[in-house]
Amino acid sequence: MDYIKNEYNTILERKGAQQEGSYTCYLFDQGIDKILKKVGEECTEMVIAAKNNDKEETVYEITDLIYHTLVMMANQGITPEDVEAELHKRAEKAGNLKKFHQVDKNT
Repeated sequence: MDYIKNEYNTILERKGAQQEGSYTCYLFDQGIDKILKKVGEECTEMVIAAKNNDKEETVYEITDLIYHTLVMMANQGITPEDVEAELHKRAEKAGNLKKFHQVDKNT
């Protein structure tokens, strides 16, 4: 998670320091619609790479998706700690699969 936090902090620095030639700054300048478009594109590319069973390409696309997701998070004021807290909450719910898959035979 340290790498994610470091990357997020770099993204925040770029957000505040309009650096010419920076792709991150370009995304922030374009706004949330462009950022979300890139998140969607990278998500689709990751799915296609995984479907094609291409490990190298899948890793590449996962990395692109993580980067663009971090840009979106920074834009929306969501921190890696926010996500980590949610992951911890979900980990506490482990073992509840049966509750989610019970069939009500009366309906």
